[in-house]
Amino acid sequence: MEKIRIEKSACLKEKPGKDNPLTFGTIFTDHMFEVDYEEGKGWYDPRVVPYHKLELDPSSMVFHYGQEMFEGLKAYKAEDGRVLLFRPDKNIERANRSNRRLCMPEIPEDLFLEGLKTVVSVDQDWIPTKPGTSLYIRPFMIATDPFLGVRPSNTYKFMIILSPVGAYYASGLDPVKIWIEDEYVRAVKGGIGEAKTGGNYVASLASQVKAHDEGYSQVLWLDGVQRKYIEEVGAMNIFFKINGVVITPELNGSILPGVTRDSVIALCKKWGVAVEERKISVDEVVSAARSGAMEECFGTGTAAVISPVGELRFEEDRMSVGGGRIGELTQKLYDSITGIQLGKAEGPKGWVVEV
Repeated sequence: MEKIRIEKSACLKEKPGKDNPLTFGTIFTDHMFEVDYEEGKGWYDPRVVPYHKLELDPSSMVFHYGQEMFEGLKAYKAEDGRVLLFRPDKNIERANRSNRRLCMPEIPEDLFLEGLKTVVSVDQDWIPTKPGTSLYIRPFMIATDPFLGVRPSNTYKFMIILSPVGAYYASGLDPVKIWIEDEYVRAVKGGIGEAKTGGNYVASLASQVKAHDEGYSQVLWLDGVQRKYIEEVGAMNIFFKINGVVITPELNGSILPGVTRDSVIALCKKWGVAVEERKISVDEVVSAARSGAMEECFGTGTAAVISPVGELRFEEDRMSVGGGRIGELTQKLYDSITGIQLGKAEGPKGWVVEV
């Protein structure tokens, strides 16, 4: 692998004060990682450089045909000063799965991981340490060929930017309200629903605006064919605890395979909690919520980690979950995963990588 060169910024930004609230995804650090790709040449010139604006030809293919991939993970600072990443191998694996689906070149695992470690190490002073905060890491790739025509690009740019963040939801760990969508469709099996790409998210915006206008935090999607089975929330995977069993929709080609989702399933199995990955219909969810059989409901994702759900709405039905309070298992999962991420608790082998 070509050695990563480092160019330090001559003009460092002012860091946010310790008591200032960190609004998610609005502040960016001094540096970024960047590497280029050319067909026949491969990846070349990996570098950490000052955070900068991009200069792209207006005909760059990313603008016209949507060839782009992004990922999301976090860095944490342990009490002993170590800088930790949570399961970066799973993000690298998912990124390359997305790349294959989008006809983009795979990124060598060692290059991806070394790029992550290097840029986080350079900007580690930006990692906030207040409870509930972290350094959000956004790797992404774009097609850069200046060409108008539908085909895979021959050139790409892969970058990693960093952002100190607080809670994804302003309410923190307070239960959120979720709108079950019955009009729009996000993705279908055989499409790109399981790839982490902007097209999946722009498809969700109309419904999300509608839900926000009604006072709901996120949209829960039904399958795009039968409009019957639960899939995922806009920014999260979803779990239901019904009669003591934790149920989450099975991965079917239109659901993003979340890293936190995988972690929750692993921990539940380790604790002896019954877990099922299967189809679950909206009728089953509504029935469980109405009867009180639904004990807990929560979303999982890198940004929010664990997000308890206190209310579900489907059509005109508003269903309270757990009395609108965070459930015991939900709280235990949040405490366990964040404890592992911060180096306070021992996790399964390989879950934490030191920078």
